[in-house]
Amino acid sequence: MKLVVVESPAKAKTINKYLGSGYKVLASFGHVRDLPAKDGSVLPDQDFEMLWEVDSASAKRMKDITDAVKASDGVFLATDPDREGEAISWHVLDLLKKKRVIGDKPVKRVVFNAITKKSVLDAMAAPRDIDGDLVDAYLARRAMDYLVGFNLSPVLWRKLPGARSAGRVQSVALRLVCDRENEIERFVSEEYWNLSALLKTPRGDEFLARLVSADGKKLAARGITNGEMAGRLKDLLEGASYAVESVEAKPVKRNPSPPFTTSTLQQAASSKLGFSASRTMQVAQKLYEGVDIGGETVGLITYMRTDGVQMAPEAIDAARAAIVDQFGARYRPEKPRFYSTKAKNAQEAHEAIRPTDFTRTPDQVRRYVDADQLRLYDLIWKRGIASQMASAEIERTTAEIIASKGDEKAGLRAVGSVIRFDGFIAAYTDQREEGEKGEDDDEDGRLPEINAREPLAKSKINSSQHFTEPPPRYSEASLIKKMEELGIGRPSTYAATLATLRDREYVTIDNRKLTPVPKGRLVTAFLENFFTRYVEYDFTADLEEKLDKISAGELNWKDVLREFWTNFFAQIEGTKELRVTNVLDALNEALAPLVFPKREDGSDPRICQVCGTGNLSLKLGKYGAFVGCSNYPECNFTRQLSSEGGAEAEAMATENKALGQDPKTGEEITLRSGRFGPYIQRGEGKEAKRSSLPKGWSPAEVDYEKAMSLINLPREVGNHPESGKMITAGLGRYGPFVLHDGTYANLESIEDVFTIGLNRAVTVLAEKQTKGGRGRAAPAALKELGEHPDGGAMTVRDGRYGPYVNWGKVNATLPKGKDPQSVTVEEALLLITERAAKDGGTKGKAKAKAAPAKKAPAKKATTKKTAKAAATDADDATGTTEAKPKKTAAKPKATATKAKAAPKAKKT
Repeated sequence: MKLVVVESPAKAKTINKYLGSGYKVLASFGHVRDLPAKDGSVLPDQDFEMLWEVDSASAKRMKDITDAVKASDGVFLATDPDREGEAISWHVLDLLKKKRVIGDKPVKRVVFNAITKKSVLDAMAAPRDIDGDLVDAYLARRAMDYLVGFNLSPVLWRKLPGARSAGRVQSVALRLVCDRENEIERFVSEEYWNLSALLKTPRGDEFLARLVSADGKKLAARGITNGEMAGRLKDLLEGASYAVESVEAKPVKRNPSPPFTTSTLQQAASSKLGFSASRTMQVAQKLYEGVDIGGETVGLITYMRTDGVQMAPEAIDAARAAIVDQFGARYRPEKPRFYSTKAKNAQEAHEAIRPTDFTRTPDQVRRYVDADQLRLYDLIWKRGIASQMASAEIERTTAEIIASKGDEKAGLRAVGSVIRFDGFIAAYTDQREEGEKGEDDDEDGRLPEINAREPLAKSKINSSQHFTEPPPRYSEASLIKKMEELGIGRPSTYAATLATLRDREYVTIDNRKLTPVPKGRLVTAFLENFFTRYVEYDFTADLEEKLDKISAGELNWKDVLREFWTNFFAQIEGTKELRVTNVLDALNEALAPLVFPKREDGSDPRICQVCGTGNLSLKLGKYGAFVGCSNYPECNFTRQLSSEGGAEAEAMATENKALGQDPKTGEEITLRSGRFGPYIQRGEGKEAKRSSLPKGWSPAEVDYEKAMSLINLPREVGNHPESGKMITAGLGRYGPFVLHDGTYANLESIEDVFTIGLNRAVTVLAEKQTKGGRGRAAPAALKELGEHPDGGAMTVRDGRYGPYVNWGKVNATLPKGKDPQSVTVEEALLLITERAAKDGGTKGKAKAKAAPAKKAPAKKATTKKTAKAAATDADDATGTTEAKPKKTAAKPKATATKAKAAPKAKKT
């Protein structure tokens, strides 16, 4: 019997069927060991020795593999065909050697790009040794990312409280987002006008022509810069006669794009399907591992982590045959098409992403896959087959028109395109290739018959005013494209890098646009001022190039590490004498538009409007940065760090705004500004009642009536018809809610809190109960995952705080943004293992607390905290954990309750 080790249990069973009874296939469930998340896992002073650790779940898996090796005649390491897969095979073999179970048994590495019988059998027939150069490149990358994270992140925590972590690729991606935000803030809009004429041919057909020249000069794009000039030209066109000067019909060929790479697939899925990068990779993983088709698990696409754009020769032949079958012989070009990548630092040797069988059309797999899998497969199939189809033949017609009014003349142009032969466009049902845009798309209408020198009649003159707009914020797709252009990161890193930026709360995503939050901009400004070299785009791309040279055997991995570490360590040491005041001074200048937004009255935005003499500046607190006055404590003005509403908040804070008196208590109701934003307060001192303004409420719109409705929350809705107990509506840490007998149910908006009636409240609570309210039976399973290796069913459920994985008494919350239906068995096992480890750690701490112990020296405690909290970039992709600062309890959002201290909004 021969043992085959793969990464995923989902494909182990399928591959075992292909290989037969003479083989046993086991899964490693991804990486079997990693660098422990503590200081000292990489030792630069000991020639970069790396101390690996096997967690409990992986230890069990390795025991199964070790036992199987003992009973086998040989081992095939068949992990994924990329750097990470090569590294996993190396880790498995290294552990087996240390356990002394290999002996003289042959160990070979095999790679297959698709989970099909032919691909697997072909790979098994051509085994090789583990690629040492690829492993060295992995080790260099892993060590480098660890050293950056575990040395740079603690500097951030000391000098910039509230910052979570920094990483070699993560921080550069964040800089791209922040630089774009800076561009938007600096942008000055400019006016321009567009003029066009709706003209009619002698045959009565109308078409649109745009003004392109006047006064004997060509008009540049946006060349009409004011209303006066636009008005003069419009008058000319209104009184002019029109004639066709020339008509030119020019044939144009449009070629298809190459098959998808990881990057282009993520971009297309984002723009066409609205998928995040992470969601795209989750769905693609399932398509790669295979779905059940007619009782057999079949891989539908090739491996989805690649920057190669070429297909294998046999795949090209299959695509060309399918083209004839699906579209006809004319759609197959005379010769196959070959592509080369344009991405910087592209190095992956395996294929582009394509269907494993081109005869398996999207319609044929529709009944075997879910909706998202079908939509993504449809994209991949169409792009793959279109890449080998004939070019589209388009006739582009341009008509030049002269408008004459006395001695004045103007030139207009009408452009239209006609598809003479659709070619590869036939593969797309929407007649537009994913991600492509023709150069004449803005003018891409079909023109009527127009003849040279014939007169035209004027139907209407259009004149429209426009203003230039700032560059758009990055979407996930456009950021990935930019990172690929600059050579930052690798195909397998993009999704995880973006997820890290979201998880660290450095960016928010609204309408698919990435917006840096103040915390993210502070981190970027800090790194740009004090670690400039390590967030430069060229420097990061050059490092990637060196890693590629290591994988090609052109550089020694430890030489690259030594060069990097020498310079980086010196930079870290240089920050030890850096004072927080130096940091704040630098950030005040770098982030001036954010920290000191312009005021409507034109006064100096750096002077405190409350005391009139103090200087405003960034301040650092336990929960991050805010803006405060230099005259503290005499002047206690503070406000949140935000470019939106900053001036309004300062104007409001000039004095506490009195709104009236509470008719019951006689206490004054005031609108105030605090460190965490505007809030309502009733009374003074320790017994004062406070409530933060809900999201969407502007201080300028808050009047006495609104303030009273807010300060008097929670509101009694009525007695429940079954229990007779009161239902209340209020605003809490997780937003607006109704409460009955200990069961909370969320409301859609703050307005519902003030308007919801008894019938609606009862309905909302009933709906909550059916989903699994607090104190009720466990919610129904959203997805069955099968048996845990230690026994017991694993399921995905929806809880009060979001979806989670359940196994027995262990509940593990899913990562933010994770689709419950996309959870795989290996992901669930990892989450359960981590949750169980944390629960065990908590119990251990509780026991330790009960026993008397000597107080540890302060210095040692700090070191311990730093070691546990240190963050790595985790290769910005591999899924290993970035070290985080020690967590503190989240502060509840200020609600209408009595508070002894100043109000604090929900910690972010």
